[in-house]
Parts: sequence; C-alpha cells; structure tokens
Amino acid sequence: MSELANYFVGRKQTEVHMVLYGKEPEIFYPLLPEVILHRPAAAFNNKYRTWHSIKRLYYLRNEIKKIRPDTILSFGEYWNSFVLLALSGLKTPVYVSDRCQPDKSLGRKHDWLRRFFYCKANGIIVQTRIAKEIYKRFLPEDKLFVIGNPIRNIKPDKSEIKKENIVLSVGRLIKTKHHDELIKIFARIDNQEWKLIIVGDDAIKQKNKQKLQELITELQADDHIELAGKQKDVGEFYLRSKIFAFTSSSEGFPNVIGEAMSAGLPVVAFDCAAGPAELIEDRETGYLVPLFDYEAFEDRLKLLMYDDNLQKEFGKNGQQKIKEFSVDHIGEKFFRTILNV
Repeated sequence: MSELANYFVGRKQTEVHMVLYGKEPEIFYPLLPEVILHRPAAAFNNKYRTWHSIKRLYYLRNEIKKIRPDTILSFGEYWNSFVLLALSGLKTPVYVSDRCQPDKSLGRKHDWLRRFFYCKANGIIVQTRIAKEIYKRFLPEDKLFVIGNPIRNIKPDKSEIKKENIVLSVGRLIKTKHHDELIKIFARIDNQEWKLIIVGDDAIKQKNKQKLQELITELQADDHIELAGKQKDVGEFYLRSKIFAFTSSSEGFPNVIGEAMSAGLPVVAFDCAAGPAELIEDRETGYLVPLFDYEAFEDRLKLLMYDDNLQKEFGKNGQQKIKEFSVDHIGEKFFRTILNV
C-alpha cells in the first residue's frame, strides 16, 4: 500500500490521503511527505473493544466525508468489510483489495461478512488468477480484477555489496511459514560453507522465535543458522545472499519472493494455493516444489547451493521476469481500475 500511495502521489493533479484506523496505526514503510495522513486522536482501548470499534467506524466515516475523495481503496481481508460497513450509504466508489490465500477460511463470522459486504463494493481486486476463479463462486465476475502486487526494485544504493554463501528466508515467524522444517532441511544438507538467515519476528500471538532458536541449538547449528529478527532494511540481506528459500504453505501474493527475484536471487518455494506460481517459472527462475514435499525441497535447494552457474542463470532470468510487477506498471493498473478509466 505504501508503494501504491507513493506512486499515486507522483501523478499530476492527484491528491492522496491515507486514513489509518487500526488499534496501533503506525507507519512502518516510508511514505513521501506529499501523502496526507489521517490518524485517530483517541487511543484504542481493547478493554472496551466493542465501544472503541464503533467509535472507529464513525471516525472512518467522518474522515471520508471531510476528504470527499473521488475513489477509495481499502486493503486487508479482515478489514475490508469494516470499511464497507463504515461507508454504507455514501456515494463514493469503494474498491477493496483482498490479500489472503483465496481458499482460506477467515472464520465463520468473517467469511459471512466478506460474502455479504464484498458484493456492495464497486470492485474487488484480487492478486492472482486462481483467486479470481475461487471468488467467482460467490461474487459477480464483472466486479473482480486481477492485479498483482507492486514489487520494489532491490539494488545497491552505492557500492556493490559482496555476495556471501547465504540462503535467505524472509517472513513472520508463524506456523504456516514452516521455518522449523526449513531449519531441519538446512541442517540435513550440512554444508559448512553456507549459512541460513531467517529475517522476521513473532506475529499474531504466536511465540515461535524461542522455539526455533531451541531447535537450532538442538541441531547444533548455531554457527550456521541465524534468526535475524525484525529488520527495517531487508534489502541488504537480499543483496548479500545467493539463494532465497520459502517454505510457506499459505499465501496471497508473496512480495518477498518478488523482492528476492528483483535482487537476482534464484528461489525455491512450495507451490501453495496462490502466489508463488504467479512469480516463479519452474526451472527458469527457480523451483516450484509440490506442497509439503520436504525431500524434493531439500534436493532443489542442494542443487542450487552446489551450482554457481545455475544460481546466476536463474537469478538473471528472475530479474527479467519480475519487471512486469514494477511499481510503475502495477501502480498504473491500480490507478486506472479504481478510477474506472
């Protein structure tokens, strides 16, 4: 969303407002100063969750009425229904961007809310062709638009960063990313000249970092496997590494795969329901591995670790492939869609 906001604000005669309304509305990714930010003055008190959620509904509605925008773009599968409810009855077009694995249940309540409210949006932007096919079962096809994510270009700011024998993985330390299995795979390969670095931190109340560290110690791999935690600048890690490994089983559209390809890294990833197959061309830019086939994942990763030429070939192909997801290209698609051009 930050990439899109920065792209929109660069267009002539375009004013961009970003309205934040969550419990802790923080800015993590950089925004250009021209983006006009709106944040609620009152803090969200989870002790009075229902009352404060209602207050957020009215805050969001009132901010939109003050701004009087030509169009609205909402992000987040859990929150799009909240936005559509808050703006019910207003005439401003609302487009929602659904970000999750398309066949994933969000729970009975959220699944019902999505089915009820999404059809009231002017358009539903999904990330993959598979997502569109799934959503066609309960949403009008003429309201569905397929637009991938904008992928930022990862390149050195100044001097060239020296490549090291690093297998990199980036993602929140949650169960569906299966970092424990990646750690076991890397430990089994047991190549002392290589290192595995996992960038990411605990999330959604899952405290997995300590468990993963205990697993690394148990496998006597502390010297070769590093949990790097939350990082503001992941770009340096992409540029230092030679291979990107991604064992996630649940994705909407994994930006980290695109960023790795942008940095010239070959990728090994599971072919989960949506996302990786939109980015990776098997045996051209990396390897798509059947879901949960850890033995095949290990074989593909080992192939890349022991073949410099294959790394470079796949990496170069990936840099070409990922250009179709450039910020300018994807930003233009979003812009024309939400303004119904």
